[in-house]
Amino acid sequence: MKVWVNDRLVDESEAKISVFDHGVLYGDGVFEGIRVYNGKIFEFEAHIKRLYESARAIRLNIFMSPDEIVEATKRTVEANNVIDGYIRMVVTRGIGTLGLNPFICENSTIFIIADNIQLYPEELYEKGMKIISATTVRNHPLAIPPQVKSLNYLNNILAKIEALDYNVPEAIMYNHEGFVAEATGDNVFIVRNNIIYTPPVQAGSLPGITRTVVINLAKKEGLEVIEMNLTRFDLYVADEFFLTGTAAEVIGIVEIDNRTIGDGKPGPVTKLLRDRFFEYAHGKGRER
Repeated sequence: MKVWVNDRLVDESEAKISVFDHGVLYGDGVFEGIRVYNGKIFEFEAHIKRLYESARAIRLNIFMSPDEIVEATKRTVEANNVIDGYIRMVVTRGIGTLGLNPFICENSTIFIIADNIQLYPEELYEKGMKIISATTVRNHPLAIPPQVKSLNYLNNILAKIEALDYNVPEAIMYNHEGFVAEATGDNVFIVRNNIIYTPPVQAGSLPGITRTVVINLAKKEGLEVIEMNLTRFDLYVADEFFLTGTAAEVIGIVEIDNRTIGDGKPGPVTKLLRDRFFEYAHGKGRER
């Protein structure tokens, strides 16, 4: 495998960063996870825009221009012959000292990985996923803006551990006011009376690229989409419930906290949007 590190492609065995990099020492940095479908980088422009916005929000200077990042990413994908896969693009604060001062770091560190991705099994998409509510509260928006896709994922990881302890793959995180924020790695949607609801970014959710695509696809189907605060009760009584994300795409939830959603199977709106997303991403109809 070839990995892009700072200004060039190197062999995987040579892809290393310093132990004094503040991304390692403090989780000080930002990243993007991007899909590749049929050799095409999915929603590339939106991902690049979010990367630079996240960096600007935490006063992190990316030493490469957006055009240079785009070219480096394409070269990495081509070098690894990735046709259907995943890109991890990471920018850290760079090499500094053991102190917190970020401005000691002279240059940011950039690395780009293009590889295959581990997806949920197809059976899970057909039958639906069971999840829990996490007790770990989503980071307060005044601590770190939810729009920043930060390297510091400990908040999400602690909630993920809760899910795994219950032998389920995902958990819903709630904010300090008790409203739904997001899952550990995905955005949340429910359907009630044929209307789609999703938490606003202000509730503590990342403005997901897949989330935006799915909202647009739903509107094209004539479905109403409303962003509003949701409670745990709203999730329990939903007709349908699904998550969206780069890896998950669109996946139905059939049970949360031992409460069955709808009839216990992914619902018609969930299936429709999964099909439409597949068509949009791959440029072809989904086999049924």
